[in-house]
Amino acid sequence: MRDGQKTARIVLLVCISAMSFYLLGKGISVLREDGWRKGKSMAASACLQAGEAALSLYLPQSVYEEEQSGWLQELAGWAREQLPFFTFFAGTEEKNVVEDDTTIQAMIEENEKRIAERIQEENSRKAEEESRQPEDVPETETPAEQETAASPELQPVAEIPVENLQNYEYLLNEFFVVDPNTVTDAAQLNAGTFLEKDLTLERDSAQPQILIYHTHSQEGFADSVEGDVNTTVIGVGEHLAQILRDQYGYQVIHNMDSFDLVDGVLDRSKAYDYALPVIQQILEENPSIQVVIDLHRDGVNEDTRLVTDVNGVPTAKVMFFNGLSKTAEDGELGYLPNPYIEDNLAFSFQMEYEAKQYFPDFTRCIYLKGYRYNLHLRPRSVLLEVGAQTNTVEEAMNAMDPFAYILNKVLQGS
Repeated sequence: MRDGQKTARIVLLVCISAMSFYLLGKGISVLREDGWRKGKSMAASACLQAGEAALSLYLPQSVYEEEQSGWLQELAGWAREQLPFFTFFAGTEEKNVVEDDTTIQAMIEENEKRIAERIQEENSRKAEEESRQPEDVPETETPAEQETAASPELQPVAEIPVENLQNYEYLLNEFFVVDPNTVTDAAQLNAGTFLEKDLTLERDSAQPQILIYHTHSQEGFADSVEGDVNTTVIGVGEHLAQILRDQYGYQVIHNMDSFDLVDGVLDRSKAYDYALPVIQQILEENPSIQVVIDLHRDGVNEDTRLVTDVNGVPTAKVMFFNGLSKTAEDGELGYLPNPYIEDNLAFSFQMEYEAKQYFPDFTRCIYLKGYRYNLHLRPRSVLLEVGAQTNTVEEAMNAMDPFAYILNKVLQGS
């Protein structure tokens, strides 16, 4: 019996040695033809087959199905450990690592991709805007003072035929950009419904009616000074608040809290969550507030310039941003209710509508995205993107005069 076992082991060793030489030769051949990866893969496959054959020859009962566990399976495992190729090739399957592209930068790139063509078309009208600069303005007035003086007397410079507004495709091409993460339809984007909605506000300077805040307070511009909030969106918000107070007679609360910088760490992903209870408290303490503006600046490719001329003044373009609480993948988001979606859309649309008539090159679009963005707190809520990181602080500041003008027109119904 001992001689038989010795002979079986010698035969097995000879078989394995022969197979090893065969695999070596085959591997070299494959390496010459297709490289290391394919050679490794084929060698592993052949080796596994050889090993299973050896186990079948030496321990035929060890090749039972996996369900039949026991001492035979343990013995088979020990036998596999004795064959080096089994352990060498274990776990060699390659996996493709897919980078997560749902980042803020990807959102920015998608945004710019979808509206780049429109921006180019708008830029082509700059020369026409320059020709509309008002004459006989005293030389002592600054550009901002020129706009302030001219605002009450402005006349529409473009006309939007009513029949065009009844065309859904026209609305999508001229007024809206729909982000891929959400869906909408002609029933929701109805210009007639938007224009019929009464969003006027009886002005009362005795109590606050407008709130301005910044979910992303750290957003700056091309020439912002580090540490100087007056050169960031906060400074732009304060400039807007001052115009609305001094020129139009509104009482404005401007909240300058930082929601995207917590304990010295920038975290914009949670900024909306941090902002919500603060803004809710302000509104509870000041129920007279009817207009809520979350003022941001956009992020674009470094070679993109979102600038136009308004009465000869270099002005950053603005974009209205609305959340639909609905994604293309999940549909209606019940955990993000917003009873004012239609009001929010109407508010943005009425301002966009006025801007296209008085400052045709000033607004970029109304961008529609899937979530809520704290726009559920008031019917007249809007997220406003003022220029981008490639704009100067002066260009962003200059944008507040035409924006205040169209905001006031909507609120006063004139």
